[in-house]
Amino acid sequence: MASSTLYQNLPFLLKPVNPLYTTRPRPRPTGATTTTAYVAIRCGPRSNRGPLMKGRILSIEAINAIQTLKRAHKSSSTTPDYSPILSRLLKADLLATLRELLRQDHCALALHAFSAVRSEYHNPDLSLYADVAAALARNRMVEDLDRLIYDLEIDCGGGGIQCDDKGLIRLIKAVIGADRRESTVRIYEMMKRSGWGSTFEADEYVVKVLSKGLRRLGEERLAVEVKGLSRANLEKLSV
Repeated sequence: MASSTLYQNLPFLLKPVNPLYTTRPRPRPTGATTTTAYVAIRCGPRSNRGPLMKGRILSIEAINAIQTLKRAHKSSSTTPDYSPILSRLLKADLLATLRELLRQDHCALALHAFSAVRSEYHNPDLSLYADVAAALARNRMVEDLDRLIYDLEIDCGGGGIQCDDKGLIRLIKAVIGADRRESTVRIYEMMKRSGWGSTFEADEYVVKVLSKGLRRLGEERLAVEVKGLSRANLEKLSV
């Protein structure tokens, strides 16, 4: 009796299920595979120049000075006065500004920065001259390169240069690479006045580079003279 009553009331106990709330797995089409595509996005610079190097190399003051110099150079039809921008920089910031301008091949602005270095801090290192010379040679600013070597002779007081400096060979290579005969001879004359090859021994590698460069530039007599310094060194060692 109880079982029959339960059977009769079963339709009332079982409530219909709404098909909207059912979770059924979607059938996957036969033979189909799932793939994920990735699109590579590359962000390039807005111009050909390299980015400013921040951190330990460039301070905020140096970055601001570089940007101010560029704006002044771009907006003026004549050569503006850059000294107010450069004179307020400390030595480390001024040197960093110079090297960054050279790295970006802004040689016209770099020459103004280098002029500020020469006026504020006398007798810059020969390696700094070599950096400027390499940039000028790379950009074929040969007249400015000749003027740079002339200024070097003035800074040396008409005397010799530091021949034991590592910047010497880089300076010689830059001048010879730009085919500047007179400047190459001028450097050699300064080297001789410093006692290179007479008072102290001439470096063999410098002799090789300088003699080949002088010969290529048409200075055969000086090339033989420089080459003779190497033989003189060998004779001293044999004695």
